[in-house]
Amino acid sequence: MPNAEELKAYIQKKFSEHLGLSQEEIFGEDLSLAAIIKRSERMTNSVDLMEAFARTSNALRKEHGLRVRLPALSLDTPVSQVLEAFLQEVQRQQEGRAA
Repeated sequence: MPNAEELKAYIQKKFSEHLGLSQEEIFGEDLSLAAIIKRSERMTNSVDLMEAFARTSNALRKEHGLRVRLPALSLDTPVSQVLEAFLQEVQRQQEGRAA
């Protein structure tokens, strides 16, 4: 099982691929979800953003056997908080497996 840093890098890579933006642009600037929708040519609304989250979650499930479900997030949420939510879900599942 990959460690937390490897999973963080994986999530960032997959999410940026689905958005069509660089990792540095998304995570370096800690964009809000609304700003991501504005900047990405692939996003027209929050439904497209939810699809990018779902695809990232599906990639985690396929590659690492982890099922991540995110809570509802407002569009002013910074992407760093979204990444943290992903990582908390992963950690929760890993702890459940170890028990």
